[in-house]
Amino acid sequence: GGLYEHADFTTSAPRRLCSEPKVQRRPPGMDIRVGRNYRLGKKINSGSFGEIYHGTNVLTKAPVAVKLESRKTNFPQLVFESKVYRILKGGVGIPNVHWSGKEGDYNVMVMDLLGPSLEDLFSYCGRRFSLKTVLMLADQMISRVEYMHSRSLLHRDIKPDNFVIGSSKRTHLLHIIDFGLAKKYRHHKTHQHIEYGTDRNLTGTARYASINAHAGVEQSRRDDMESLGYVFLYFLRGSLPWQGLSAKTKEDKYKLIWKKKETTTVAELCEGFPDAFAKYLTYCREMSFSQQPDYGHLKRLFRDVFFEQGFKMDFAYDWTASPTQENKSTGSENNRAGRRRESALKRGATVGALPSRLQVPDQLTSKEAAVREFYSRSRKNSMRRSSSRDAPVITQRSRRSLIPRHHSTSGSPTNQTSRHMQLPRRVTPALNIRPSATNPRSSRQSGIHQSQTNRSIITTDRRQNPLDSSTLKPIDEFKRKR
Repeated sequence: GGLYEHADFTTSAPRRLCSEPKVQRRPPGMDIRVGRNYRLGKKINSGSFGEIYHGTNVLTKAPVAVKLESRKTNFPQLVFESKVYRILKGGVGIPNVHWSGKEGDYNVMVMDLLGPSLEDLFSYCGRRFSLKTVLMLADQMISRVEYMHSRSLLHRDIKPDNFVIGSSKRTHLLHIIDFGLAKKYRHHKTHQHIEYGTDRNLTGTARYASINAHAGVEQSRRDDMESLGYVFLYFLRGSLPWQGLSAKTKEDKYKLIWKKKETTTVAELCEGFPDAFAKYLTYCREMSFSQQPDYGHLKRLFRDVFFEQGFKMDFAYDWTASPTQENKSTGSENNRAGRRRESALKRGATVGALPSRLQVPDQLTSKEAAVREFYSRSRKNSMRRSSSRDAPVITQRSRRSLIPRHHSTSGSPTNQTSRHMQLPRRVTPALNIRPSATNPRSSRQSGIHQSQTNRSIITTDRRQNPLDSSTLKPIDEFKRKR
């Protein structure tokens, strides 16, 4: 199961988190809740920060994400992170925190359940994004970091894993997460900037860290922006020149990465890509410690390239666009991306819960197939009638052929209709068969009340076997027109 599958806990008395050594080792069927109203489901992810579980609001049945962190950890971050979420509350692309507190031996935070991260989607797309996708992502990613900076906060751990897409109908919206390493860089009222400092430990992920962060310089806004530049090039290139370096210790490896970043010129790093990426990285590296980035200028660099290439801001990313859309927008570049995506799927790449539009069922359910067959047959009949003067009379025998096979034609009042019944001009899957208005005798001859004949053939069985909402929508529209 993916992120949207929750465990079925059926115990009558809910149990709150206590001093269990491992939450995932609870007895099967045990109903564990946090914050009284949130039930724990299956584990989504884990790491040095703690563990993330799928959860359910027992009152609204809404899915949530539950983040757990042991209170015995050497460097607890969850309490601080929940405070950062409160500071950023209300911003575009900032997840909502529904509850945070302590449960037994754990710090707990309940927040919105979102989609996969950009790192997951990067793997799904064959470990390379098209230029169009990178440009659309760059605009949103700069905006998210800009909002954080406007709230006097630095992220200090910019990487693809910390940007996730929305769930359900908000898959086009990019969210920024994981503020465990965030830090205030200025006073929130006076805007007094922190002082320049050296001999600081490397904070963040070495692959995307700025050169100044490697050098031990106190981080500021320029470092977040430089890290974004490395992420953009990582998406375009597929990898960065300092990946795959080996050393005996982590400290030695960080030094090798630092040296490689310094010796690799911007021109070499951005070779083969639009000049906007080289201009972006050069701008970030030349900023002073307390300088405010010109976010508008940096976004315009990429927007100009976007429209020069003839792209459309349709949010058709590599993981959502159909092959036809990809070919129209980015040509042979996305053809190669499509082949990489297929090879990644053959290798068994797993990305967690992908947007619903990626999940295409192999075959329709029997109910949907019956409705589509019924609609297709009815459409042919309506086209045949349009070529003749009078509508044909539907006899009992011919009407039976319109009913899906799994519907019984015996013993149901809705199936005992008149021989002289006429179909309406437009036939929909939810055809309401009624006595003809021009022939009022029909209902008297058949001995059936009009209220009985108003029942729909298809909708009679909806309570037992509901259809998909997209299939039922034309049914409701047809009823309103009638």
